[in-house]
Amino acid sequence: MQDLSQTAIPDDHFHEECGVFGVRGAHDAAALTALGLHALQHRGQEACGIAAYDGTGFSIHRGLGLVSDNFGSREIIDSLKGDCAIGHNRYATCGATILRNVQPIFADLSFGGFAVAHNGNLTNAYKLRKELVEGGAIFQSTSDTEVIVHLVARSTKKTVLERFKEALHAIEGAYSLVAIAEGKLMGVRDPSGVRPLCLGRLGDAYVLASETCAFDIIGAEYVRDIEPGELVVIDEKGLQTQKAFEKSQSRFCIFEYVYFARPDSHVEGRSVYAARKNIGAELATEAPCPSAEIVVPVPDSGVPSAIGYAQAANLPFDLGIIRNHYVGRTFIEPTDQIRHLGVKLKHNANPDVIKGKSIVLVDDSIVRGTTSKKIVEMLRQAGAREVHMRISSPPTMHPCFYGIDTPRSDELLANKMSVEEIKKFIGVDSLAYISLDGLYRALGKTKRDGKAPQFCDACFSGEYPIALTDFEGREDRTRKVSALG
Repeated sequence: MQDLSQTAIPDDHFHEECGVFGVRGAHDAAALTALGLHALQHRGQEACGIAAYDGTGFSIHRGLGLVSDNFGSREIIDSLKGDCAIGHNRYATCGATILRNVQPIFADLSFGGFAVAHNGNLTNAYKLRKELVEGGAIFQSTSDTEVIVHLVARSTKKTVLERFKEALHAIEGAYSLVAIAEGKLMGVRDPSGVRPLCLGRLGDAYVLASETCAFDIIGAEYVRDIEPGELVVIDEKGLQTQKAFEKSQSRFCIFEYVYFARPDSHVEGRSVYAARKNIGAELATEAPCPSAEIVVPVPDSGVPSAIGYAQAANLPFDLGIIRNHYVGRTFIEPTDQIRHLGVKLKHNANPDVIKGKSIVLVDDSIVRGTTSKKIVEMLRQAGAREVHMRISSPPTMHPCFYGIDTPRSDELLANKMSVEEIKKFIGVDSLAYISLDGLYRALGKTKRDGKAPQFCDACFSGEYPIALTDFEGREDRTRKVSALG
């Protein structure tokens, strides 16, 4: 288990907060869920949990740290009995990282046990929580997911499915949910489809997961993506599907293609790896670098876009930076000396590749700029003659409220600096971002249609497609209570 009391190694990316997984109809459901969560580890490293159902009751195991820390024991897996299970990887955006906030969240309700796991963020959770507490509800966590449990518990509808649907109509935000009740595995996406959820088959069993890479690890076949606003119910009769909401414009998170999803996944019918290569190629067209001799990625997230850039620009691609994959969230006691080392704990320059050369350095984003600045310094110290930075996303000027751990607006470098000012701050010879239209083109769209954009791109455009009820009237748009944000 990780020691979360220590200071994290600096990281200058947005962070996805959760991955979800569910399976019904497999005798080894808990083991399959643990493997699925392992494949989805990139979506959350702070905590994880599994809830299993055997037809008579639930068994649950949750813990802080990685999947391997918590589910590496055969004894633990064997204790999670049943052919139905759901799992969750957590990267906290809502509620502190303490065990009571780890999902799946479980409660014994009037109809029996109910377990739910959630990827995303509810933007009216504070308002609903306040109303529920005033009505006598007692909360055990500070996670917005528990609001859903209380809404289901208080519903007067006759069936579990009707109660669940009533709860869904009360919440706002971006979410993909998996839940178990009365032996049913349920999965649903928000009406705008901001967060991903896909359906697979493993023999006679059905599987739900945030990304298709979780199917690959267990040998399941990808069937399709769950549609925006779709609710699927899997029980002994098989799979049933229904629209939980009126049809609305799909606004899938465009940053899934830029950074969040694993490159070997397919989301919304697209290969993430191919999408990132296309983004790099478009970036090379928009922002060529005539003096460059070599293209170097910031590993690992910058690699596919750098390959696309190099191919389109007819330049050699090489690993001028090597990443240490064995450094986790924490390291030794963070003394001042260790903090000063900063980025070198994760990245090291490869001098034989970059010495004396003019480099195009490709990364997926610049958030605060601190890591970019240190990487550029490291390359210059290793002998790079010129460093030209190319970013495979537009400037991130606005925070995300839909389940991504982002800084406040005033902490985002592009919100307070021009491209020229950022160039000087991080110390590069030139800097260019892909345009928003270019990003859309790379994903198969002619350009961004301002009247009906096909993706949620609020972190670039500031246009939020879902109401921000809990953040209204706040200039910095922080949630109204610190316990929830």
